[in-house]
Amino acid sequence: MPHLQALIFDVDGTLADTERDGHRVAFNRAFVAAGLDWVWSVELYGKLLEITGGKERIRFYLDNYLSDASLPDSFAGSLSEQIASLHAAKTVHYKQLLQENVIPLRPGVKRLLLEAREQGIRLAIATTTTPANVTALLENAIAPEALDWFEVIAAGDIVPAKKPAPDIYEYALQAMNLTPEVCLALEDSRQGLRSAMQAGLKTVITVNGYTQSQDFAGAALVIDHFGEPDLPFQAIAGDGQGQAYFDVALAKYLLAA
Repeated sequence: MPHLQALIFDVDGTLADTERDGHRVAFNRAFVAAGLDWVWSVELYGKLLEITGGKERIRFYLDNYLSDASLPDSFAGSLSEQIASLHAAKTVHYKQLLQENVIPLRPGVKRLLLEAREQGIRLAIATTTTPANVTALLENAIAPEALDWFEVIAAGDIVPAKKPAPDIYEYALQAMNLTPEVCLALEDSRQGLRSAMQAGLKTVITVNGYTQSQDFAGAALVIDHFGEPDLPFQAIAGDGQGQAYFDVALAKYLLAA
């Protein structure tokens, strides 16, 4: 029977509702600062989230929503360099939003992290967002020292293929020298689920407004959030063991099931 040794967390949408009120707003602020008339609405951004990676999302938008895939003359270099520059500006705005404390953690996240640390469960992150975004979220939304809670932070362009490819999870597993049988992935999207499953990981899904209607076939458990003692989660699919909140005991049960 496998013994739980590590929890591997996605970031955006899993630790916090960063997509709608964080990344989307930061993109729009970067567009305004660059003199662009682009506006990513809540609805449009939901469609763009099908593309993983911020730079990839900008390129997809240029290719599919604009007739002329180019940026103003103030952006020097090739299109790839221009997109990278715009994305870097967006990251600055995103970090500012986090410093303003407008993006709280999702229910149960900090409780689960603290409990895992107390019980000696190793922690890691596997995400397509940039390392700078991860650092900003952890330090501002959890604790200044929270970066050190995670043994491995696999983020951004550290691997060639982003989710739903399994690369980022495989990287994290290799860095921890662990097999997937002793780890549990925690995700919020179908793309993330596919990535984790292809890496051989059992996966728990916490849905959000953007992902609640996606297909999560194959997930070990699908819930609306991790829950708190006074804020029970709702089990959408899978066996939540009648618990009010997701904890290490439930993680161990799901891994062994």
